Amino acid sequence: MQVNGKVVVVTGGANGIGRALCEAFHRAGAAKVVVADLDVAGARKIAASLDGAAFKCDVAQEKDILHVIEETERLFGPIALFCSNAGIGAGFDPLSVNAGGTSDEPFARSWAIHVMAHVYAARHLVPRFKARGGGYFLNTISAAGLLSQIGSPAYSTTKHAAVGFAENLAISHRADGIRVSILCPQGVETDMLRSIPKGPQSGDGDLSPEQVAGDALKGIEQETFLILPHPQVLGYMRRKTEDYDRWIGGMAKIQAKLRDEFGK
Repeated sequence: MQVNGKVVVVTGGANGIGRALCEAFHRAGAAKVVVADLDVAGARKIAASLDGAAFKCDVAQEKDILHVIEETERLFGPIALFCSNAGIGAGFDPLSVNAGGTSDEPFARSWAIHVMAHVYAARHLVPRFKARGGGYFLNTISAAGLLSQIGSPAYSTTKHAAVGFAENLAISHRADGIRVSILCPQGVETDMLRSIPKGPQSGDGDLSPEQVAGDALKGIEQETFLILPHPQVLGYMRRKTEDYDRWIGGMAKIQAKLRDEFGK
């Protein structure tokens, strides 16, 4: 799909990867870039620089996503590309004392933002896309959804679920002209990365948000389902599936190393 002349929505668009996506789509000639974020002041600042529009949106709330969709289409026309990009880093514990944690909260919040936000977008856009003969979803997930995330069962589990939903979305609606891409980087130089403890992805080539957004744009143009800004992730995936037990053992060694480093 070519973004030129299209209406695009980006959730979590005020910062990090979301901001870079908004800027990349604007440069690619999008007719209107809609920036949706809890940080409405930040969203308005980015939108103003792009001649775009901004909405306050908590993606964990279905009504907020529906509001963004309805108002965008009322004001600017049909949405062609919806980027479900918002995410959080929650429940990180480098020592991994107990994978089950001590509270439901990190799992519940991560589930709402990393999974249900994608579901809500699809729930309200699929009928519109079907009626128009097509549309596009870009879901920002993470390499953690393909591999794992040492130190945060909540993050890893919900990112895996997000991959599963995106696969089903793509399979269910390919015949409707609906396309889906998942953006799965490792470390990206964002506030979220800086806010969490260093993990095995640290030092494996942190990328700028701009590079990740550029890769996302290329993937959308080629209608590629799996977009991997860190190409080495494909090799990790292959080694994981070739010998799952060996992979688990290797990850457990990394976990043990983290316990030694953070437990001192």
